Amino acid sequence: MLKYFISSIVVTVIGLLLATGVGFYYTQTLAGALSAFFVAAILGVLEVSISFDNAVVNAVVLKEMTPKWQHRFITWGMFIAVFGMRLIFPLLIVGVVAKLNPWQALVMAALNPEEYARIMLSVHHEVAAFGGSFLMLVALKYFFNVEKNIHWIQVIERPLARMGRLEAIEVGVVIAILYVLSHYVHAEEALPLMYAGLAGIMTFLGVEAIGTFLQVPESGKHDVHRASASMFIYLEVLDASFSFDGVIGAFAITNNLFIIAIGLGIGAMFVRSLTILMVEKNTLEAFKYLENGAFFAVASLAIIMFINTVYEIPEIITGLIGATFIGFSIYSSRKKESF
Repeated sequence: MLKYFISSIVVTVIGLLLATGVGFYYTQTLAGALSAFFVAAILGVLEVSISFDNAVVNAVVLKEMTPKWQHRFITWGMFIAVFGMRLIFPLLIVGVVAKLNPWQALVMAALNPEEYARIMLSVHHEVAAFGGSFLMLVALKYFFNVEKNIHWIQVIERPLARMGRLEAIEVGVVIAILYVLSHYVHAEEALPLMYAGLAGIMTFLGVEAIGTFLQVPESGKHDVHRASASMFIYLEVLDASFSFDGVIGAFAITNNLFIIAIGLGIGAMFVRSLTILMVEKNTLEAFKYLENGAFFAVASLAIIMFINTVYEIPEIITGLIGATFIGFSIYSSRKKESF
């Protein structure tokens, strides 16, 4: 079991040492260094606690990929997850909002972290609408599936599966949610929220289109490498959507971009390790309803992201709801096996 987490432990040690150094650089005090150490550790734990459902969904997709692409997800995907989503993505947001190039945004993050954090938090609603729309479509695609035959909470899942016969019903549901939300935010925020949500929908459809294109059979044969490539793209966009709320929420704990990147990067590494553990130990086969529970957790995260555009919900609540779905699905799976 430990072998799956060796690389994560190494990254954690290096990351916490770097965070300590960053804290000392900015404060020139031992107290500041220790504070940065603990903040990075807390962010890492929070990221794992709210992303367990991410690991399960990742495992659902990863088990269908070739070993070569699984390895690429762990290596290339880790680089994209840590440096792309936890460092470059916030810089791009600040750059677009403040009309700065990435270097100027990086300088602001380093020299004026208070202003940097203010700009990041100013677009929280748009980021939440984008991520919520994408994740809700991920969850609804799973539940609106007429071929789905394993139902955990049957009173909910069976009717949703039958409704999957309606073309593009999941898109209609998300558009309806965005329309309703636009009436509960300030008038000047309604249009940006709708645009951000529609961008999330278009991103989901774009990823689906790429996947369809890459999985087209050639010469009557299914190209597993192209199919795996499409799954890799899907997983990276999915991971990005999961990380949106965490990245924004981290600024409530610290306004230092570098400590945030280190802390969330540590968490992302453990999520990757959990994903590989689940794939190689056939965890999804051992727990019949775990996949269902994970997608309920994804749907709950999407709903929370939507609610966050109107009312702020603490990260700990997000983590507890997701963990509850996962925990009960595991319990139900065990109970089912005992009969």
